[in-house]
Amino acid sequence: MGAVLKLVKVETRLFLRDSATVMFGVLFPTGLLLGLGAVPALREASPETGGLRSIDVWAPTALVFGMVMIAVQHVPAVIATYRERGILRRLSTTPVHPRSVLLAQMIVAFASVVVSASLMIFFAWAVLDITPPERPLELVVAFVVGYAALLGLGMISAAVARTSSAANQAGTILFVALMFFGGAFLPRTLMPDVLREVGEFIPPGLQALTAAWSAEAGAITATAGGQPFWLQIAIMAGIAVTASAIAAKLFRWE
Repeated sequence: MGAVLKLVKVETRLFLRDSATVMFGVLFPTGLLLGLGAVPALREASPETGGLRSIDVWAPTALVFGMVMIAVQHVPAVIATYRERGILRRLSTTPVHPRSVLLAQMIVAFASVVVSASLMIFFAWAVLDITPPERPLELVVAFVVGYAALLGLGMISAAVARTSSAANQAGTILFVALMFFGGAFLPRTLMPDVLREVGEFIPPGLQALTAAWSAEAGAITATAGGQPFWLQIAIMAGIAVTASAIAAKLFRWE
């Protein structure tokens, strides 16, 4: 355990030195929401959204940006870099097993998305007067399980990518696909039926996060054919377990 804690400290310092990841993975969701909140039209209530403002409905989407960025782009790129430079192979000859490095990396990554989410929720409330999540326990469940599903997919990329460049390319494709099919780029009400159905099974479960944040916003997603909250959680959990098992099977240390 002592070795893992030391590795966590090292990985934390390395993470904080990566200004691009800190900016886009941790700070960008808050900045994006505040930027959109500066648009007057998005701060006006609409009867179509049950009296909610567009910025209220969109808040959970900002939360998702940081989750996806860290899980499918940052983590795989770091692990692929360690493999490419032979760090994982060299660690296998020391008392510190490479698995400890992976564990430390995952701890730091999860802590970063928690910080990102906390900052976004706080500034959404303090600056934009967005009501904090109405069902915080359900939001935590959706957040953790959704992130686990994302990380499982990211680890598949990390398992097979031989270079950091390949990991970055795969991560970018995954990021765009997950955000699009998950309904982050286009409102679900405007999506074709096929895309809405596919989006129900795409991590990190944006519809579950939306429903946990606001009952009114959750009702809007339900009218667009949304699945029940706990069914979405079960789907995300299944994806997390399956993807993690595949990643473990494919993973190579060198």
